[in-house]
Amino acid sequence: MTVQADWMERIPHTGAMRLLDIVHDWNATSIHAKGERLQSHEHPLCDGMSLHAVHLAEYGAQAVAVHGALLAASRGDTRVRQGRLVSLRDVHLTAEYVDLSAAPLDIHAECLIADERGAQYTFRVEQRAQVLATGRVAVMHMEA
Repeated sequence: MTVQADWMERIPHTGAMRLLDIVHDWNATSIHAKGERLQSHEHPLCDGMSLHAVHLAEYGAQAVAVHGALLAASRGDTRVRQGRLVSLRDVHLTAEYVDLSAAPLDIHAECLIADERGAQYTFRVEQRAQVLATGRVAVMHMEA
């Protein structure tokens, strides 16, 4: 398990918009994180008491940001690199709304390709081992 101090200050997401709480495991190509802190009534993306499943793509994108930060730190790179989400593709949702009180979310992301200019990842968001969302994320780094 990776503590937040290893990545929290190296991503642009802060406060309630930082949706990931724990990194369970990561390696050179993948990450498994968990979102468990926010309930529907305090979630910045909820409409009233519901989280629409389309917002699970943000969880996938944040896993990509955390993975990139952890990789950079492992290379001794101290820069905080700004990135832009430029593409979501092949997004599949198995539910319309997500009950955040039911259980924490497990977020998995796997790097397909990456270089100094950006990266492409696949992501999968699960709750109680049920897949809620899958897709691909493309990110471009701003200073590239």
